[in-house]
Amino acid sequence: MSQDGLEEERTALPGYGIEIGTEPLDRPVRNSVGGWPYFDDGQEWPLCFCGERMALFFQLDVPEDIAFFGGEHLSVFHCAHHNEASDPVTADGRLVPRFWEAPQPPFPGSFWRVLLQRDPGIPEAEPEPAVRALPLTLRPAKDTYFKVGGTASWAQYPEYYRCACGSELAFVCQVPENWEFGVRPGAPVQPYSIRDDAYLLFLGNEVYLLACPKRCDPAAVFPVNQN
Repeated sequence: MSQDGLEEERTALPGYGIEIGTEPLDRPVRNSVGGWPYFDDGQEWPLCFCGERMALFFQLDVPEDIAFFGGEHLSVFHCAHHNEASDPVTADGRLVPRFWEAPQPPFPGSFWRVLLQRDPGIPEAEPEPAVRALPLTLRPAKDTYFKVGGTASWAQYPEYYRCACGSELAFVCQVPENWEFGVRPGAPVQPYSIRDDAYLLFLGNEVYLLACPKRCDPAAVFPVNQN
């Protein structure tokens, strides 16, 4: 595709830049770093393969005009005790069934979970204990690297994956390389992080969240990593 074509594609799709506030939260809000997770009925706080509860890095309501996922609630979890790049596990040209639980070498299971939920209601009674709770604001933006919707700004080359259900995954959110999430005093130190008082997603790689447009499962979201 020509440069003009790329620019036309970027401006055609609605996208929102994600901005993080500085005033710590003292109550539940639906758009937040850390904070009080919102879950659909029957959805539980994700556990790492090690048995520890995963840390909520951020959550937000996807704006209504975003294709496929508008109106859903996006939540990104990652274990504080394990840190590695994500590894797509495929078979016959598709991600394996329940790929979000598949082994992530060198680990025997998954240390991350990304959820797109249709109707999360009451927030959890207790907030995420490790990640500092801060507000998120979404603003219409065409050119930003921490964003929901729009077009992925690939660091290397576009990557495409097909869900186990057969649908081609669609772009929903991007987190910039080495984006730091502040942690509370006394929180576990994350392996291979930049500092003891900050967490990174997937070793600090640029993260592209690709989700199943058929919504075959709330967890059918794969985090592609590039640097």
